[in-house]
Amino acid sequence: MTEEIAIFAGGCFWCMQPPFDNTKGVIRTTVGYTGGHKDNPTYEEVCQGTTGHAEAIEIIYDSGVVSYSELLNIFWRNIDPTQLNGQFADIGSQYRTEIFYTSERQKELAEISKKELALSGKFTKPIVTAISPAQKFWPAEEYHQKYYLKRSGHYQMYKQGSGRQRFIEQTWK
Repeated sequence: MTEEIAIFAGGCFWCMQPPFDNTKGVIRTTVGYTGGHKDNPTYEEVCQGTTGHAEAIEIIYDSGVVSYSELLNIFWRNIDPTQLNGQFADIGSQYRTEIFYTSERQKELAEISKKELALSGKFTKPIVTAISPAQKFWPAEEYHQKYYLKRSGHYQMYKQGSGRQRFIEQTWK
């Protein structure tokens, strides 16, 4: 088994965990914060938009079972890559979309997948998702981990109410 790390920011981190948790080859996921300038940020600090962090997910995966390219495809299918500094109802740089690569190979694959998505004709607006080197990943507070399981009713209402579910269904049918 070859364990590798993928880190993606895709807006509300609650919504990013289920698609990866349900992927064969994913060993574990952790939601948290990355891309900012404050050590050990709290949820409240990140939500204020003053730390520079994005809500993100760290994925530990077996690259012999699931490839980084496959993880990128899951990522793209769960975000609106044309929305700058926000995702759906959540507005602010803390909800931006960003791929944080941990190796030059990941960077190359992320750039290829972004270009392919832009050329696919799926979106009429430009793909604005950033691709950046990974920074320190800070796990979020425990109550955010696996939120979709802990508070499934609230999670489902949020996902539907934010517009994410409708967007995914309409865009990827």
